[in-house]
Amino acid sequence: MEELYAQHCQVCHGEKLEGGLGASLIDGEWRSDGSIRTLMDILRNGQPEFGMPGFAGQLSESEMRALVIYIQEREKYALEQPPKPEPGTKNVYSVAGERFRLEKVASGLATPWSVAFLPEGRFLVTEKLGGLRIIEANGKFGEPIKRTPAVFNKGQGGLLEVALHPDYAKNGWVYLAFSDADGDVSMTKIVRGKISGNNWVEQETIFEAPKKFYTNRGHHFGCRIAFDDKGYLFFSIGERGQQEQAQDTIRPNGKIHRIHDDGRIPSDNPFVENGFLTIWSYGNRNPQGLDFHPETGVLWESEHGPRGGDELNVIQRGANYGWPIVTYGMNYNGTPITSETSRPGMEQPIHYWTPSIAVCGIDFYEGDAFPSWKNRLLVGSLRQQELHLITLDGESVVRDEIILEDRGRVRDVASGPDGAIYLVLNSPDELARLVSQPKD
Repeated sequence: MEELYAQHCQVCHGEKLEGGLGASLIDGEWRSDGSIRTLMDILRNGQPEFGMPGFAGQLSESEMRALVIYIQEREKYALEQPPKPEPGTKNVYSVAGERFRLEKVASGLATPWSVAFLPEGRFLVTEKLGGLRIIEANGKFGEPIKRTPAVFNKGQGGLLEVALHPDYAKNGWVYLAFSDADGDVSMTKIVRGKISGNNWVEQETIFEAPKKFYTNRGHHFGCRIAFDDKGYLFFSIGERGQQEQAQDTIRPNGKIHRIHDDGRIPSDNPFVENGFLTIWSYGNRNPQGLDFHPETGVLWESEHGPRGGDELNVIQRGANYGWPIVTYGMNYNGTPITSETSRPGMEQPIHYWTPSIAVCGIDFYEGDAFPSWKNRLLVGSLRQQELHLITLDGESVVRDEIILEDRGRVRDVASGPDGAIYLVLNSPDELARLVSQPKD
């Protein structure tokens, strides 16, 4: 994409998009509204009054779409002002109306992926390599729990999500989502079991796809879990790097699924008569976050997209989220995927990120320690190493704020029972938390 910009735009707008004969493209100042639609129109038709030529006939729609993504990426990088610790401190921040300290809970983990909260201030943390660890309230931990399921630890696969049954205090069920191997092929699988001493016992398979759907691709497993208040379990499977299969409703990959919490298939799922029985929605690239809004009960999803195409979606029964037919992104190497960002019958994201933040886990904040953040959405980022705070008005995003940056890749975020906000970080591999501090 840099080559495309250099060939067609650099002579007027500068090597670094800083401006020259033409206006700067990275100062946040636009003669138009700066929207994708408007920028596409300008690229097609030009702006003769400002000496801007049109490129219709020289560039394809997909090439112009990719060029817009590139411009928006560079503008965002130039304008972004990350939050900084308070003067004289390393870990205290005042951001978005709250004041907090970032503190380490446990370090020395092996690529942690997910966290769940046990009684008495303890934690369950998964490690991608296959370990499931109990971390004590003081941050100490011992050997991984024994006899957990074997995992396909290749590429993005491994032991990924851990979640407790909503009635865990009564039934003790712990759910694991992971990449299951069959020889050299794999697919997302979900089991539940119990922990007795330091052993995994009473395992039951909750979801397992037929082996014909397993693939040798090593990425896009999805693996997030969310329970509603009606006894249903929702989970995600990415399209496993076979993007066209996200549109195929007889296949499990590229979908959000719904089952009963014991693995039974609901009779009112949308494709029980003519598709894969557990599908709830389809056209999903790699869903990396799932959570229900604590007041409305609506299911929200974060979707790890291509370059410039990370999404935040509201998941609806039987809906098609468009991948790969429509997307706001392009391939990582800058080549186009499609020129279409919308099509009738396909859902639009509630919000999307350009540049991509490599969106990961999400969680609605439900504690009392940060009162102004109550019921706002926390969103983790891998590539940009950011924690975002999303303010909603119904099903619309009215504000997207970065509240933490450059402290590690935020793999998972969770609102803790003590009101703190817990982060599963990679590089460094640790469990950390945001703890409320008195305001000056």
